[in-house]
Amino acid sequence: MLQTKSAESEQASTSTIKKYVLVGAGPASVRAAETLRKSDANCDITMIGLESEAPYSRMALPYYLSGMIEDTGTHLRKTAGHFEGLNINHVHAKVDKIDSEGHQVTLNNGDTYNYDKLMIATGSRPANSPFPGADNDGVVNCWTLADGRKILDTIKPGSKVALLGAGFVASIIIEAMIKRGVDLTVMLGRTGYMVSRMMDQTAGKMIQSWCESKGVTMILPNSIKSIEAGPALKRDDDSLTKFDLIIVATGVYSNIEFLEGSGVETDNGIIVDSHLRTSVDDIYAAGDVAQGLDFSTGGQSVHAIQPTAVDHGRIAAVNMMGGSSFYKGSLSMNVLDTAGLVSTSFGSWGGVEGGDSVTLVDKENYKYIRLNFKDDLLVGAITVGRTDFIGVLRGLIQSEVALGDWKEKLREDPTLIMSAYLAQSLDIAR
Repeated sequence: MLQTKSAESEQASTSTIKKYVLVGAGPASVRAAETLRKSDANCDITMIGLESEAPYSRMALPYYLSGMIEDTGTHLRKTAGHFEGLNINHVHAKVDKIDSEGHQVTLNNGDTYNYDKLMIATGSRPANSPFPGADNDGVVNCWTLADGRKILDTIKPGSKVALLGAGFVASIIIEAMIKRGVDLTVMLGRTGYMVSRMMDQTAGKMIQSWCESKGVTMILPNSIKSIEAGPALKRDDDSLTKFDLIIVATGVYSNIEFLEGSGVETDNGIIVDSHLRTSVDDIYAAGDVAQGLDFSTGGQSVHAIQPTAVDHGRIAAVNMMGGSSFYKGSLSMNVLDTAGLVSTSFGSWGGVEGGDSVTLVDKENYKYIRLNFKDDLLVGAITVGRTDFIGVLRGLIQSEVALGDWKEKLREDPTLIMSAYLAQSLDIAR
């Protein structure tokens, strides 16, 4: 009789165990899995990632390429057996389909997993090359650890390398290539200046000039017709320029195609509310694939930065467990080190309608500040060559502190931003 009761109790206990499935194995899923385990020692956690690697940070890849760390240095958790020790099942596979009504995911190997709550954190993938011939040997992306290993197996000091793209990812690849001593040619974007999605023309041209001073050759996309075997770039005059390696870094797209038929609403990414819930019950989204509240615009945006992904993972996990954690919105935030020149952009870095701006430029010394205001609020900023008040800029924008008389003082001298922050913070504290 006692044995029967024990068996019945065990069966009842097993039936209440929550099943959580996390699709993706990057920063958002790692943080979500750890948050779930910390709160519930008995729940069932499955984290599904496409790559046959330990979970790692893509943002650490340039440090690997430059030789500053080994490939294991990119791992999000450095302790061997970390996930096994937390009883987190890390599956290496691709999710082909989500049955939202049946609460089940199907993998490309035919396996299925049932879930009570599902979080999608599939991130993004590299955009295709804008030129034909990207499938030729010697043409690679720089997005995965496998890509990084292929690049390092190919290059050596003096190797001729072409980098197609001049955005955020490309800029940090540039630093790694310079440290490796390669002969580097970079194709600018169609705007004709670097990092145009996070910097204005003044800052982008300044970063470009800095790279050229380091020996990097810049070319425009309209000077290229195709990628040929060799590999080589066919130029607009039909001449061929041969390279040892061509790296494509022309942007990314969210991984959302597998959601067709699931009922999950998508746009540029997966539409989520302030609790990171999707349009389907029991399904959440986080990280680079989540299109959520934009702090600056009030609209919905995808902010593909690691701090946002980590925040998303924690908040989604809390809400999956029945909590009520609120995400106030992602602030556009970029901090970029391009061969030693640090540049930043925050919030509405290009300015806002009805607002005004002030700039301070020292091109010779690669220093630039741009502050954007709406009324007496700081709503966006750009800096180049300044690292002394990065945190202050972010704090003033996010806290929406009214500057009062300090706005005019900043218009006269934008370098007084620290003084403005301290003065207004002390005033609020009173």
